[in-house]
Amino acid sequence: MRKVTFGCANSLDNFIAREDGSYDWLLHGEEANEVMREFWPKIDTMVMGRKTYDIAQQFAPKPKKKNQKPKTHIGQLKTYVFSRTLEPGERDDVTFLNSDPGAFVRELKQQDGKEICIMAGGDLGCALLEAGVVDEIGFNIHPVLLGSGVPLFHKMSHQIDLELIECRQFKNGCVYVRYRVKN
Repeated sequence: MRKVTFGCANSLDNFIAREDGSYDWLLHGEEANEVMREFWPKIDTMVMGRKTYDIAQQFAPKPKKKNQKPKTHIGQLKTYVFSRTLEPGERDDVTFLNSDPGAFVRELKQQDGKEICIMAGGDLGCALLEAGVVDEIGFNIHPVLLGSGVPLFHKMSHQIDLELIECRQFKNGCVYVRYRVKN
C-alpha cells in the first residue's frame, strides 16, 4: 500500500496564510529545500486543494517557447485537485475532482506507484485525516505568530493521535516536524 504524507508550512499559531491569503511571512532556506529534494523522488502523485493549486500555478515556471510546457515537479507528477467550484475533468495534465476525497485517496493508496503527497489547506487536510487515509504529516513550522489568518486545521469530529518521527531545527528558526498517524 502506498504511503500518504500531508505536508505544509505553517506559523507557530497554526495558520497557513494571512486573512487575505498572503504568505509573505514564510522563511525560505536551504534546509527546507533539502527536505524537499529528499522527498520529491519518493512520490509520483500529488493531491491538492484548489486554492493551493492556484497558488502553485502563480509560481510555476513559464515556458520559454510558445506551445511548450514548462518543466516543473508538478508536471512530472500525476496531480489531482479537489474543487467545489471548478468543473471536474482533465486539463493541462491535472485531474480536477469534486468527489469524496477520502474515498478517492483510499482507492489511490491501493494502486501501484510511489508515495502520495497531500499539499493542501485545512479543509482538505482535515477531511483526509478524518477519513484515515493520511499516514504521515510533515510540517515546516515558522517562528511567527500571525494572530489570525487561514487556519491549518479546522474543527474535526475526532482526535487524531500522532507519533513523532523527526524533529529538525533549521538555521532560520523554523522547525521541521514529521509525525506518523497512529491508527
